[in-house]
Amino acid sequence: MEHSQPLFVPVRPAGQPPTSCRAVVTARLPEGGRVGLAFTSAEALAAAMGPSQQWIRLGLAAERALLAPLGVGRIQVDPVLVAPPVPVGARRAA
Repeated sequence: MEHSQPLFVPVRPAGQPPTSCRAVVTARLPEGGRVGLAFTSAEALAAAMGPSQQWIRLGLAAERALLAPLGVGRIQVDPVLVAPPVPVGARRAA
């Protein structure tokens, strides 16, 4: 389903100084592939990712264009839960 209205897309600081540029947040699917994230409301984004998550408004086509060079072809709209990133170097329990 295509969305005609801009969506709420989670972003993270990038560049120097950190507030000058933002990068679109992606997530990992259970099978390991990357997926873009988008929400139909700021409330849905906050419920899934927390109230301090930064966001921008983007159309679905614009988000697809940003993610395509990264090899991300799928965008999940209104995911219910987005797990926090695993810290680099974290070990899995055996």
